[in-house]
Amino acid sequence: MDILLALRLFAEFFKTGLFAVGGGLATLPFLYELSAVTGWFSTSDIANMIAVSESTPGPMGVNMATYVGFSSLGVVGGVIATLGLVAPSVIIIVIVAGFMKKFKDSELVGKIFYGLRPASTALIAAAGLGVAKISFLRIEVFEKSRNIADLFNLPMIVLAVIIFVALKKFKLHPIIYIFAAAVAGVVFGL
Repeated sequence: MDILLALRLFAEFFKTGLFAVGGGLATLPFLYELSAVTGWFSTSDIANMIAVSESTPGPMGVNMATYVGFSSLGVVGGVIATLGLVAPSVIIIVIVAGFMKKFKDSELVGKIFYGLRPASTALIAAAGLGVAKISFLRIEVFEKSRNIADLFNLPMIVLAVIIFVALKKFKLHPIIYIFAAAVAGVVFGL
């Protein structure tokens, strides 16, 4: 086992877990940067990680950390990256729980939590825009052809519109939409 790679996996995902306020989608900006810096995975791998993480049990960020760790160092890497991602949360929760009894009615604590809301919203919005870019645009194809029609991934856009309309019209469980999108991806080669 490559000890330096294991330590770097832990450190990178510890940093991600420490600053990705807002949940799984908030980890995406960190994953894009990690992809660019380390080359452990590509931006198209991120789209696949999102699809798999959203359709499997467990937190999205943890699933993605496990995937990256596993693809880098096997099972041990998956465990190391996952532990790196969740360690900051566990440490912070233990510390906060100790202080919350003392400061739970503090106006300052309330303002701090109120201030974190826009930060987590911005991280999730940035992640959503990144996913939309990967899903709906074919930038590499457009750069080669310079034909505007090649820029848009029309089948994906149509699928997204159909699912959006179906979500508004029918109140079905989200797993049905995930399953339907997966089937459409297989059948139509999306």
